[in-house]
Amino acid sequence: MSMSPSPSADRPPAPARPAYAERLDLPWWLWLTGLVAAALLAVEIWMGAGGVRAWLPFAVLLPLTAAGLWWVGRIRVAVVDAELRVDDARLPVRFVADVIPLDVAGRREVLGVGADPLAFVVQRPWIGGAVQVVLDDPADPTPFWVVSTRRPVELAEAVLAARDAGRPADRTAGEPG
Repeated sequence: MSMSPSPSADRPPAPARPAYAERLDLPWWLWLTGLVAAALLAVEIWMGAGGVRAWLPFAVLLPLTAAGLWWVGRIRVAVVDAELRVDDARLPVRFVADVIPLDVAGRREVLGVGADPLAFVVQRPWIGGAVQVVLDDPADPTPFWVVSTRRPVELAEAVLAARDAGRPADRTAGEPG
């Protein structure tokens, strides 16, 4: 009988499964509104003319609008490998002091007139909820992140759980005082 190598020796380690993952895509009604607006603009450019003006506005505007709508809804939010990932931005959870789930009114207050200009904001107006991630990094002038999410409580719990999992246990917790 021949010995086969162990399966884990031949394969690279599997990527970590996200504790939280969400794509901030557009709702169907925004897709419909955008494509109808592009079609109306194409009809206005066409205006019954023949030749290239008959088909070029439709061939250009509709695909460009679809690509633009896809691009606007491409943002992904995830908690993976002890990081909060928002599109290309990465925040190690060890710098997170607190995470506050926000509803529509809370988001409006945080991003309103008194908003901090140094805050990192990824806000999508068609998504009501958000989280405010308060930072504790003396080397970074960014006081907090505000990130839109459809499930603010779940995202807050995932970030805090990832942060707490990465911290060393308190050695004095089990010792008598």
